Amino acid sequence: MNRAAHDFRELYGYGPEGVWAAPGRVNLIGEHTDYNDGFALPFALPQRTEVAAARRTDGTLRLHSADVPSGPVTLDLSALDPAHPPQGADGWAAYPAGVAWALLDAGLPVSGADLHVRSDVPTGAGLSSSAALEVATTLALTDLYGLPLTRPELAALARRAENAYVGVPCGVMDQMASACATDGHALHLDTRSLDQRHIPFDCAAAGLRLLVIDTRVKHDLADGAYARRRASCHEAAAALGLPALRDLPYDGLEQALARLDDPVRRRRVRHVVTENERVVRIEELLRAGRLRETGPLLSEGHASLRDDYEVSCPELDLAVATADAAGAYGSRMTGGGFGGSALSLIDADAEPEVVRAVTRAFREAGHPPPRITPAAPSGGAARLV
Repeated sequence: MNRAAHDFRELYGYGPEGVWAAPGRVNLIGEHTDYNDGFALPFALPQRTEVAAARRTDGTLRLHSADVPSGPVTLDLSALDPAHPPQGADGWAAYPAGVAWALLDAGLPVSGADLHVRSDVPTGAGLSSSAALEVATTLALTDLYGLPLTRPELAALARRAENAYVGVPCGVMDQMASACATDGHALHLDTRSLDQRHIPFDCAAAGLRLLVIDTRVKHDLADGAYARRRASCHEAAAALGLPALRDLPYDGLEQALARLDDPVRRRRVRHVVTENERVVRIEELLRAGRLRETGPLLSEGHASLRDDYEVSCPELDLAVATADAAGAYGSRMTGGGFGGSALSLIDADAEPEVVRAVTRAFREAGHPPPRITPAAPSGGAARLV
């Protein structure tokens, strides 16, 4: 029996109606572009969050996580309110509670559920553990109640849960990758239209490996800094008379920068516009089978995130510099920043040396030991049982 289903039965005294899973994600390129209506190129990870679930008819939502040492959280669906969340609807429980609220707020019929959650997506690593939980919960509830949502609609609803209920002003890229990715492919995502293309991305066939270097650190300034960067981008777009920074073409960047007086806004704009261009260029290289040539663009993207967007940190910079010095084709931070993970494109046989070099560098710098694992593009959310 599936472990989540087994634990659900032990916890609630009856069996679930099914088990649904959604993966974490790595963003190959296209960071902080999604809330600027731009482009991104993520792929799904093998690590996933599983949700065993069954319907209720009494307006009650019971939530339990195998990863949190406490009993089930019991919530009244009618009391779910982003402005005044009920007791218990915080921490990890805010994400599935937010999904239930978003479904109800959209006029979709949900009369209650029992949920049990298991996950091997690392938290705080910039690998979208929150999106995996949201998407797995959304898929479970929409299947249980027969709600006619497409995968992009499901992702958008999961994002609304995080934006409006949890209060994190993220874009839609994480949820789209978790909901829509396919095995062996990166997902080219237009975050304005939600149009998507599946781009073949087979590192193993090219003798390559993509390492995820989880620094295992998260700096506390991330939440407020994220919101400030988003606001700065929107203010810059308005000053340039644009709906969003996505509408500023790459060949018009220098002229636009000259029109902005604020140096911080100029840096933010330069990152977003050049990052959109990097997504386009890397997709072209992947389609041509020229995977190694993507490496310098990854490193260029990290420099932009470090210097223009200012969302890196010493641990991420050390991971990137050390991996590149040890022979990587290119490396960069991935995710929102201020900690979390970096990724590095290497020859497959170089993995032991790169792992040793990064681990040694972290030890010598007095940082916690990083967690380093290979990543292969995997499938998106699905029903398991």
